[in-house]
Amino acid sequence: MMEVRVGCCGWCVRGGKKAYYSRFGIVEVQETFYRLPRPETAARWAEQAPPGFKFCMKAWQAITHPPTSPTWRRSGLKIPKSKYGRYGFLRPSEENFEAWERTLEVCKAMGAEVCVVQTPASFGYSEDNLANAEEFFSGIRRDGVLIGWEPRGTWRENPQAVRRLCEKCDLIHVVDPFRCRPALTRELVYFRLHGRGGREVNYRYRYTDSDLAELRDLVKELAAGGARVYILFNNVYMAEDAARFVRVLEEAGLEPAAP
Repeated sequence: MMEVRVGCCGWCVRGGKKAYYSRFGIVEVQETFYRLPRPETAARWAEQAPPGFKFCMKAWQAITHPPTSPTWRRSGLKIPKSKYGRYGFLRPSEENFEAWERTLEVCKAMGAEVCVVQTPASFGYSEDNLANAEEFFSGIRRDGVLIGWEPRGTWRENPQAVRRLCEKCDLIHVVDPFRCRPALTRELVYFRLHGRGGREVNYRYRYTDSDLAELRDLVKELAAGGARVYILFNNVYMAEDAARFVRVLEEAGLEPAAP
């Protein structure tokens, strides 16, 4: 059965979560990347959502980004320098596996279908990084949660390595379709749109009508092939652009799932 969902990376609608729930059928929760909420808080979000609403969330940065990353300033954690090399970059360390267990607990509390693991450009393709990623992804519990991996940096120039890892570890290759296509297409296709231009992201970009028409044609092709397609906008104008894209899909007869 065809399923297309359009939403945003974060609660970007004026009026908070209640207003967001009324406009879109899916969200990718972002605050989980910086600091994990209590499972009780995540469960409350799910309880407040309308029936059929889909949650996804971004994995905690402790798994993907080393403590030297500027994003850690918002974590509220103080990691001893002696342990800096134990966190981030998908290292198969006890600390990273513990961080994943905490992430998974929040995923399950909110009923997240997909947990997006976004690795930074500094975690580029190398045999060591590939081996660490394989050991990490092979060693974690999932309990029914799907894992999406969005690798940045030089992985884009090594699609065969990405494909092999996704096949071996049962991962969804998460991409911005205006920059590259998934190395492996699964039953669920997951797009994150960061704006056109720039090397990795251009958050201040506003998508044009032509852009949205191009995206519509791609989504139509994927849906016709039986894929479920999730499209999450992640630019400054995400709420407006996502709402515009919903209308574009409706006009094309591709009614996106709504609350």
